[in-house]
This record gives sequence, C-alpha cells and structure tokens, in this order.
Amino acid sequence: MLLSIKNLHAGINGKEILRGVNLEVNKGEVHAIMGPNGTGKSTLASVIAGREVFDVTGGEILYQGKDLQKLSIEDRAREGIFLGFQYPVEIPGVSITNFMRTAVNEIRKFKGLDQLPAGEFLRMMEERKRLVEITSNLTNRSVNEGFSGGEKKKNEIFQMAMLEPTLAILDETDSGLDIDALRIVANGVNKLRRPDNAFVVITHYQRLLDYIVPDFVHVLFQGKIVKSGGKELALELEEKGYDWIKKEQE
Repeated sequence: MLLSIKNLHAGINGKEILRGVNLEVNKGEVHAIMGPNGTGKSTLASVIAGREVFDVTGGEILYQGKDLQKLSIEDRAREGIFLGFQYPVEIPGVSITNFMRTAVNEIRKFKGLDQLPAGEFLRMMEERKRLVEITSNLTNRSVNEGFSGGEKKKNEIFQMAMLEPTLAILDETDSGLDIDALRIVANGVNKLRRPDNAFVVITHYQRLLDYIVPDFVHVLFQGKIVKSGGKELALELEEKGYDWIKKEQE
C-alpha cells in the first residue's frame, strides 16, 4: 500500500472540512477525486502534502508505512510526494533551471546519492522538456513569473517529470486551461505513469478524464468520500451533475 488514509478529520481555524475521509492508493494506480466546490478536495491535497495551515484533528495518513503526520512538508517532498497547485506561486529572480537543479540534488542527497554533474543535469532537463513538450525559453525564465495559466501548469508537469515523485497529487491542474494546454498536461501525466508510482488527480470536471484515464473515481462530498467506482462514474457525474449525489445523501 502506497497511501492509506483512515477516518481523516481536518480543518482550518477551528472549522472542520474533512469529516472522515478513507482512501487507499497502490503503486501503478491513478485515482480521480471529484466533487463540487468547497467540499474539501484541495484541503485533502494540502493535508497529504503537509501544508501547516490545516489542522489534522483525527484519523491517520500512512505513506509507504510511515506516519505522514510526523514528517515535515520538506521531508514529505524528499520522500517522493509532489503536489501540483491549483494556483502555482511565482518566485521572481530564481530561474527554473537553478530551481530544479537545487531540488533534484536535494532529493539525491536525501537518498544518499551524489549531486548530478552540470552536463548530466542539463541533458536530463532537455530529455524531460521533450517528454512534456516544454519549449526551451520557458526554463530560462524565473519560476512562474509572468507566466500564463497554461504555462504555469506546463511548468509544474515539467517539475514533476524532473523530480520523479512516487506519489503525485494534481490539485485542479486543469483549472483555466484551454484544450491545447490541457492536452499537454495530460500527455505529460500519461507519459510519467509507471508501475512504481501513483497519481491522485483532483478535478471538478470530467473533461480532464477524457485524457487521463483513471483506474478509480471517488466523489468527495461534505468532507467525506461518499461514492467510488471506475471511470464510468465520472461520466455519470457529467450527465447527472452533483445534485444527484446530494439527493442520495439526504
């Protein structure tokens, strides 16, 4: 079991948002988490990644058998957890190349590996750029500074390709993307799928799942996963809307 979440309760400033989430993710799987706005999808992503603004008030999160609540946000990243934000932050004055070289070598150091020589790192960058269809000039710019929404999301997929996480969580990475950017993001995810990693894709709409085909679809509603199924569940949600789920829960 890669990720095991049992009866997770969490919130912010005393307001409970997650009210008993249960989820299990194995290596090689892609899980989609869907649900209406304000139901806790982004909170779940943030809690797994370790963002300290949220308080875990109950339950457990195990990652490869380790209690995630005992690991800092930095150690979770070193252990192979990647979070793609809905609204990626800008880091003025720091080039993507330097940012990625520092990040890659930090993870290598944590694993007891030597730093990548400059030439080898640049070759790796070029290979990953081609893989996720990133243009050369994008990586010469400061991290996300002046980027369009689509460029920010492409850059995140590129970062994911460089860091090779074991568990990648994409929090509404399709938000605001046009169809071409959506395709590039989805193709990047599909190319990075391996038997030894897993993805949790959080989305409000079914359209992303036309490109990234999930093994499992979960509906998060009022802080709980209330329904799970295969990819056909996403199509059912698209057809019936979330009112269907709401009525089932009444």
